[in-house]
Amino acid sequence: MCIDVDSSWRPRTPGKRRGPHIGAQRSPQHSEEQVGDFAARVIDSPAVDLVGLMFYEAQIAGVGDAPSGHALRARAISAMQSGSKRELARRRPRIVSTVNDLLVERRGRRLEFVNAGGTGSLEFSSADTSVTEVTAGSGFFAPTLFDSYKHFHPVPAASFALPVVRRPGPGTVTVLGGGYIASGIADASRLPTPWLPVGLKLDGQEGAGEVQTPLHGHSADELALGDRVWFRHAKAGELAERFSEFLLIRGTEVVDRVPTYRGEGKTFL
Repeated sequence: MCIDVDSSWRPRTPGKRRGPHIGAQRSPQHSEEQVGDFAARVIDSPAVDLVGLMFYEAQIAGVGDAPSGHALRARAISAMQSGSKRELARRRPRIVSTVNDLLVERRGRRLEFVNAGGTGSLEFSSADTSVTEVTAGSGFFAPTLFDSYKHFHPVPAASFALPVVRRPGPGTVTVLGGGYIASGIADASRLPTPWLPVGLKLDGQEGAGEVQTPLHGHSADELALGDRVWFRHAKAGELAERFSEFLLIRGTEVVDRVPTYRGEGKTFL
């Protein structure tokens, strides 16, 4: 069994009993005492075997600290993440030490692994000596979610193409489909982004649609019916939900085809 430890930041607010919860709503086990009490019950149970702890600091890993055109917001995010890092850097090692002490005392062994991080916090989490492994999920695709980080700049590694099927007027083309929206708060950051050819943008009224996606820009007049427009997705799972396979490309050559879970006929969520 692995215990999912709440890695959110809960800064104290003057005059209030509880401060805000900044981060993912994942687990009730937050403090060293809470995790220790729960771990003791798990260790004493003959039905399960405690082998690991998991920490996911979503407020650091999944929130870009350099949103384009939002200087004040960027400052606020950087301040929030700095405070959260300081708090978690103190709390996480204490929790790991507490659980390891319990395991040594009652089972004569230590945790097999301590998992932490996300794509946006790999450097921070890997610097913690109490952590044994770090996790990068959607970052392997380098979607647009990770364009707004100051400390790293991944190279886009995945894209999808849609054919031009209509030409409504000068400076505009319409492609087939395209409404592949990422999870999370429903705003523009969750929409796919026209990538190639450069110079195209989504329509402000229609956005990315289930049936069609209008695009505007100087490149539109150079596209004929049947030409492809390449997009970058916003997060991670959108492509696996919509397409049956990924084409793996080295240079200009397709070297493999890998089925997605949709391609394998599976539905998990």
